[in-house]
Amino acid sequence: MALTGLFLCLFLVGHLLGNLQLLIPGDDGQRAFNEYAYFMTHNPFIKILSYLTYFSILFHAVDGLVLTIQNKKARPIKYAYNKPERNSKLPSRYMAILGSAILIFIIMHMANFWAVMHFQEDIPLEKMTYVFESPSGESVDFDYYTTHNNGVTINNFRNHVPVSAVEKDSLTGKSDVVIKNQTEFYVDGQKKKIAEGYKDLHSITLAFFGHDKEDKAGLPANEYAIVAVLLYVLAMVVLAFHLWHGFASAFQTLGFKNEKYTKLLDGFGKVFSVLVPLGFAIIPIILFLTK
Repeated sequence: MALTGLFLCLFLVGHLLGNLQLLIPGDDGQRAFNEYAYFMTHNPFIKILSYLTYFSILFHAVDGLVLTIQNKKARPIKYAYNKPERNSKLPSRYMAILGSAILIFIIMHMANFWAVMHFQEDIPLEKMTYVFESPSGESVDFDYYTTHNNGVTINNFRNHVPVSAVEKDSLTGKSDVVIKNQTEFYVDGQKKKIAEGYKDLHSITLAFFGHDKEDKAGLPANEYAIVAVLLYVLAMVVLAFHLWHGFASAFQTLGFKNEKYTKLLDGFGKVFSVLVPLGFAIIPIILFLTK
């Protein structure tokens, strides 16, 4: 329980650092976050860590449930007189409830973002930089996107033009562009891959938490964005209470909490339990207020 909990704390730090890139303004932020998302889904070492994270979440949840049941069975008859606040903190007495709420949030979070990233076929794409020579011999830098309504869209220096509106020889001199395997760009009828796109999770996230307009990828604003933001912030409050007890408790379980380190671990645990959930919480709030 302690080991999986501390591993998940490390995951939270890494995940927060990646998500904070959503606050970088403009195209630089979009490219930075999408490159981060691409790296997290394609690097073999990160994939191994991902599976370890999934296992840790499930083990931590199941083990927490088992320990709670064992604690209940250990004292089937309640105390006749009980003042738990005198010898235990409030978060420590509700760890099972707090953990269950966090598990529900994780499931919803993965359904809204992780599942979309991996399985939704019409997700917008942002192309990696690819420069090719046009028939006239000039080097032309194109970006590619997919939209829900128009299929493939060419973005030439941020001026969106549907593929159907572009003469074939203005792109490659041969044929239209088609997308295969969700992210690979080919010349239609040929085996030559001319580019590979990022799934534009940046636009997906901004559309989920934004509220006032469509973004450049053509995604509609989420009419329930304010609800999504409030639930996300509430989940981070629950996470903060869970960490408030769990962080220091994990070190105590492992035998590191003693007279020499107790104050240091307690202090660091409280700072960690506040700053990390706060960092997560401010992201959707800022996105809602600015997008």
